[in-house]
Amino acid sequence: MVFTALPAQGYDGDAPDFPLPLANDRELEVWEEAWRTPQAAAWSVQPWRWRTVAMWVRWSVRMEAEDASAALGNVVVRFADQIGLTPAGLKENGWKIAEDDLAVKRQERDEPVDDVEDVRSRFTVVTHGGG
Repeated sequence: MVFTALPAQGYDGDAPDFPLPLANDRELEVWEEAWRTPQAAAWSVQPWRWRTVAMWVRWSVRMEAEDASAALGNVVVRFADQIGLTPAGLKENGWKIAEDDLAVKRQERDEPVDDVEDVRSRFTVVTHGGG
């Protein structure tokens, strides 16, 4: 299977207007957060998907309520799958988040190199006593 690579750093374009009526402040906040994800790079060229993303936003905000039901949780997960926000959803959509090679190289450069003796000191020798 061929996967479409999504940018690990997320989408850097503008979020479209929230497509559902009567959005509250929390929904608009989560909408903006969703549009910073790698998946938003794919959504940006799929306007037909924006309403589904908005429905995930609306229901996930409702899931934040203390009295939210397990059934509501199932709805949120199903929407998350549909829009690729879960590992299963990424696979279902044929997407893969590209490895951020620059970040990996930066981390490797910044990690201290262990001294062999320091590494050995982290291990404990365990012997199986016999008699």
